[in-house]
Amino acid sequence: MNRNHEKSSKSYPRMMPSVSTMQGEAQPPCQVTCPIHQDVRGYIVAVARGEFSEASKLIMETNPLPSVCGMICAHPCETKCRRGQVDEPLSIMALKRFVVEHADHGSPKLQGESEQGQKVAIIGSGPSGLTAAHDLAKMGHKVTVFEHENAPGGALRSGIPKYRLPREVLQRDLEAIIALGVEIKTNTELGKDLTIGGLKNQGYRAILISTGLPLSRGLRVPGIELDGVLLALPFLREVNLDRQKIQVGKRVIVIGGGNVAIDVARSALRLGAGRVHMVCLEAREEMPSFPWEIEAALEEGVQIYCSKGPKSILGKDGQVTGLECMRCTAVFDAEGRFNPSFDKGEVSVIDGDMVIIAIGQASDLSFLKDSAIKLNEGGQLLLDADTLATSEEGIFASGEVATGPGSAVEAMANGRKAALSIARYLTGRPLAVAPPAEIELGELSPQIIDKIKRLPKQQMPALAVPERVQNFVQVELGYDRASAVREARRCLSCGLGTEYIEEECSTCLTCVRICPYGVPIITASGSVDIRVDQCQACGICVNECPAKAVILKQYQDEEVIERITTAIANASRSGVRPLTVVFWCSFSAYATGDFAEFVRTKCPSNIGILTIPCVTKIGIIHLLKAFELGADKVFVVGCPEEYCPYKESTSWARRKVDRAKKILDDVGLGAERLEMFNLPNVDIEQEEVLFKITQPAKQTQPDPLNG
Repeated sequence: MNRNHEKSSKSYPRMMPSVSTMQGEAQPPCQVTCPIHQDVRGYIVAVARGEFSEASKLIMETNPLPSVCGMICAHPCETKCRRGQVDEPLSIMALKRFVVEHADHGSPKLQGESEQGQKVAIIGSGPSGLTAAHDLAKMGHKVTVFEHENAPGGALRSGIPKYRLPREVLQRDLEAIIALGVEIKTNTELGKDLTIGGLKNQGYRAILISTGLPLSRGLRVPGIELDGVLLALPFLREVNLDRQKIQVGKRVIVIGGGNVAIDVARSALRLGAGRVHMVCLEAREEMPSFPWEIEAALEEGVQIYCSKGPKSILGKDGQVTGLECMRCTAVFDAEGRFNPSFDKGEVSVIDGDMVIIAIGQASDLSFLKDSAIKLNEGGQLLLDADTLATSEEGIFASGEVATGPGSAVEAMANGRKAALSIARYLTGRPLAVAPPAEIELGELSPQIIDKIKRLPKQQMPALAVPERVQNFVQVELGYDRASAVREARRCLSCGLGTEYIEEECSTCLTCVRICPYGVPIITASGSVDIRVDQCQACGICVNECPAKAVILKQYQDEEVIERITTAIANASRSGVRPLTVVFWCSFSAYATGDFAEFVRTKCPSNIGILTIPCVTKIGIIHLLKAFELGADKVFVVGCPEEYCPYKESTSWARRKVDRAKKILDDVGLGAERLEMFNLPNVDIEQEEVLFKITQPAKQTQPDPLNG
């Protein structure tokens, strides 16, 4: 964005903005792709700096189910992560989980109802209903959620196995929503314990139907009536709600290739099945299940037979003995409709004593039989796609009952959309509102990709296979602090790089010459274009630009000088000399966690420490300002070149330190008052690092001008 400065009289060609900035502020692909538009970049940068509470705040601004999303989110953001163009995408979901588990979130605060607040009923406590409840409560409405099971959570509780989503994790999010003033009534079934008309009579001004897809679809094949044939969702409910111990067969066959089928197969293993087979119509690359779920199932020993369709369920004496299959030659017809075709001459048999059918889900709208709410020809709710309003005034629908099968985070986004429509309805505003336009940053250019450092992805620790298949204990163990920070530092901070001051640019081409990534270019008209969509936010050009025509969005001079002033003021209170200032790279191996706490608590009180996002962002002016404000000694503490996510970071920082040292010599203060060293990316004794700071500081004579 342009900064308003007095126009220069220079006649040089101007530095021009990239196309993306002409159109508005472009957003990183991760944020645009996220169904609930989380500030992914923001909270990952905060994790990289060790600012976990700040990361938590950013997550919770837009996510009512952060704990759940940290465990089972479909994370479409990762598929669009621009880091994936370089090596591998960031583990965004895992970083969210880390923040939820390690940050101090503070106590949930009860949300007061506004005077304009209205009574809203939400039917169903799955991800969509809970999101709508959360948002409406924050708007000041009185929200009651009705759930037919004996505990809230909907499919999050009844459909997702505990090895993926522990119940205490779900409970944490539920308690935060309840703290907003949301009331949840369980064991209450629509159509049996309450009706749409009854809710209206109780004064509910708006009603949201968010009942999901609770019914399993069956098969029409011979043998469906045999003992040992089960449907997926009832099976998962019995397992996940601990209603009774399920007795599985020794050889279980699961029909289906989606995520529910995977959950069934992996659960059957944990219940004691000796062998589990999955049979699906799709080829491996066409399976609707998430790839990471397929990999986990294979890792645990599930055998998957692709491109096969059930011909009949075989049995003897009324009991399942196997499944007869035909080869599936195509799942969809020429018009793209689901219409499987088979080679009936290619038949095979899989032995088994239990068959569980997981081929799809359906809604249960039987509670609407006496209602004025209209259904379409397929028996689904007739909805306005933009507002999610049904045919009856004041009645809305969201989640899978409205959209069909999808992920939890997609259901959450739909619940948020419904909440906004309900809020407009309750205040008499038009329901239809055009969504805000979003501009997505484009892909990195091949030339930029070639110059970005490759950094290894931090692998998620998990239980060993022999251990995990014995029980329903959570498989993925989560990042520790060091792994989370390392992973977050792989973030390219897309779009968070430079801004320019067009009027100040003298077209000296310094930025073009020094950028290690080749981001600034000379245009055909002879002007300079710093391509903000390609900028890696290293900060080198900012401090080297003689005209100060380039600034960093995330790190500006005023902020740095204010922090230097604060650090020196705090250290001065000790009354002890020499007064020392340490610029500590917040991306270094030791800037966060227990070690950082050790440094903060063990450092003498006359040493002021301030963290900065990479030593490349320190300018000579910052180093000299510390001395001007009273420092006797200044340290710059970075990390080795091979560890830093930026190119040439250490060498550029060293140049600035050397130039500042020369100035100190020239003015008679002495170059020895300024030192720079890097902490190795290996285990090192905490006391050793502290000694590297305190010992030289003790040997420094106070500046007589500051005395």
